[in-house]
Amino acid sequence: MTKKVVSLAVLSALLTGCMNNGATNSTTNYGSDGFGEEVLVSADDQALNNTYLLSAAPKYYIGSAYKVEDVQYIPVEDLTYNQTGIAGIVPAELNGTKTSNGEIFDINQMAATSKTLPLPTIARVTNLDNGQSVVVRVNNRGPFVNTRIMDLSPAAARKIGMTGQSKVQVQVLPDQSIAVKNATLGATTIQTVETTPTQVIETTTVVSQPATTGDYSVQVAAFYAEDSANTLAQRMQTYGNAVVIKEGDMYKVRIVDLDAAKARNVIDALRNNEGMAPGLLKNGRWINADSI
Repeated sequence: MTKKVVSLAVLSALLTGCMNNGATNSTTNYGSDGFGEEVLVSADDQALNNTYLLSAAPKYYIGSAYKVEDVQYIPVEDLTYNQTGIAGIVPAELNGTKTSNGEIFDINQMAATSKTLPLPTIARVTNLDNGQSVVVRVNNRGPFVNTRIMDLSPAAARKIGMTGQSKVQVQVLPDQSIAVKNATLGATTIQTVETTPTQVIETTTVVSQPATTGDYSVQVAAFYAEDSANTLAQRMQTYGNAVVIKEGDMYKVRIVDLDAAKARNVIDALRNNEGMAPGLLKNGRWINADSI
């Protein structure tokens, strides 16, 4: 069994128990004040499909800033996202519609919407009324009202005892989110080339970067296979000092020793030349990649 399969089992252990890009869906007006949300009448439990949670999406989508009722939202990568607010339930009649990143919404899967998180992102949602949690795949923009921070699929809502709007805590799961991002971007398909050994830094906690000339590091990708990480790190040497950092059972490729200006240039180059969506750390802590 590969490490990736093992990771799915680990994700399963964490568990206890939409729909177009832009404003509202022109057919259903989903998310507008005049539509409302699904009210659950069935208590039937649905089996969780872990393969669904971490499968590749048609595209990795962040999107640009937009407004809802004169409030601006700026989608960004944020692996430290941890917010509380009101969540609703996606109407079941939207089953089979296309999400903002090109997936098909399935009411029987653990899915959710977000106004700002990248699509797809993996997050844990906890119902603060009863303490029940569910891990969901965030794969669509919404809800397009300012009173809710997230809407859950009917199946995910049932998992945590929601029958209507509820107060929840939403926490991004960094490793799983990186894994699904890499699967979507095809990072694990890079071909093996002849290389020299790549520096590997081992840690089991928050990474302390090696002695640097700058406070910033750009994370390119993360892998369960060390060979894949080493291969990518060698290819990334053209952009700077690329190293492989081991955290838990994942190997993370980062370009280190960057000041703010160099980090900005590296992020732009990776986006434009490689089609990647890199993350940014300052002194080992995640920050918004567009904050510099």
